[in-house]
Amino acid sequence: MRIPAHSVCTAIRDDIVAGVYERGSRLTEELLARRYGVSRVPVREALRTLEAEGFVVTRRHAGACVAEPTEQEAADLLEMRLLLEPLGASRAAQRRTEAHLKVLRGLVRLGQERARRGHSDDLRSLDGWFHETLAQASGSPALTSALTQLRHKIAWMYTVEAPTGPAEAWAEHGAIVDAVARGDSERARAVTALHTERASAAHRLRFGPGGERPERVRNSQHAVNMSGLRH
Repeated sequence: MRIPAHSVCTAIRDDIVAGVYERGSRLTEELLARRYGVSRVPVREALRTLEAEGFVVTRRHAGACVAEPTEQEAADLLEMRLLLEPLGASRAAQRRTEAHLKVLRGLVRLGQERARRGHSDDLRSLDGWFHETLAQASGSPALTSALTQLRHKIAWMYTVEAPTGPAEAWAEHGAIVDAVARGDSERARAVTALHTERASAAHRLRFGPGGERPERVRNSQHAVNMSGLRH
């Protein structure tokens, strides 16, 4: 069975974000094909996609390498999110469906419950699902795609400190959903802007001025199960 290129792309991107491939390291088609159990064709397609997304660069005499973003490029990502997240919430207030609201309300209930119990690992996953669903509720595929790429890149370049007030963060999520449910686009925009700005303050760069990584990222060596990849 031929593994689709987008599944290979997801696997390589996830490994880059997780730190399996160091910044600046070479990504040879042969080694990647062997690691993911595929031919070089989907690997080649995946590398082109990742280069367009900014995770990979092509260097003369070296070929494909993991990109090495600067501190300014990393800072720009947080600024872009500060602009796009509120826009997405504003659009969601105008275009959301009942199905979107049902999922968002369910995530808020789960998040508030986990926050009370202090389950920080669950909260990170729930937060990602919340913002992904909110973006989808905007009804704009281009905006949803841009926000998804931003989340991937921010997760790659930053580590997030444990929030001091998870209950407060999920109360803000609840306020966003209330505004979206009422169709109040300005309120949704304002509440999301404050929430995103507060969340950005907890981000710390994974690499220093000289390119060193102040916090070592887990280096996974296990083979990837391609059948479990997201589509």
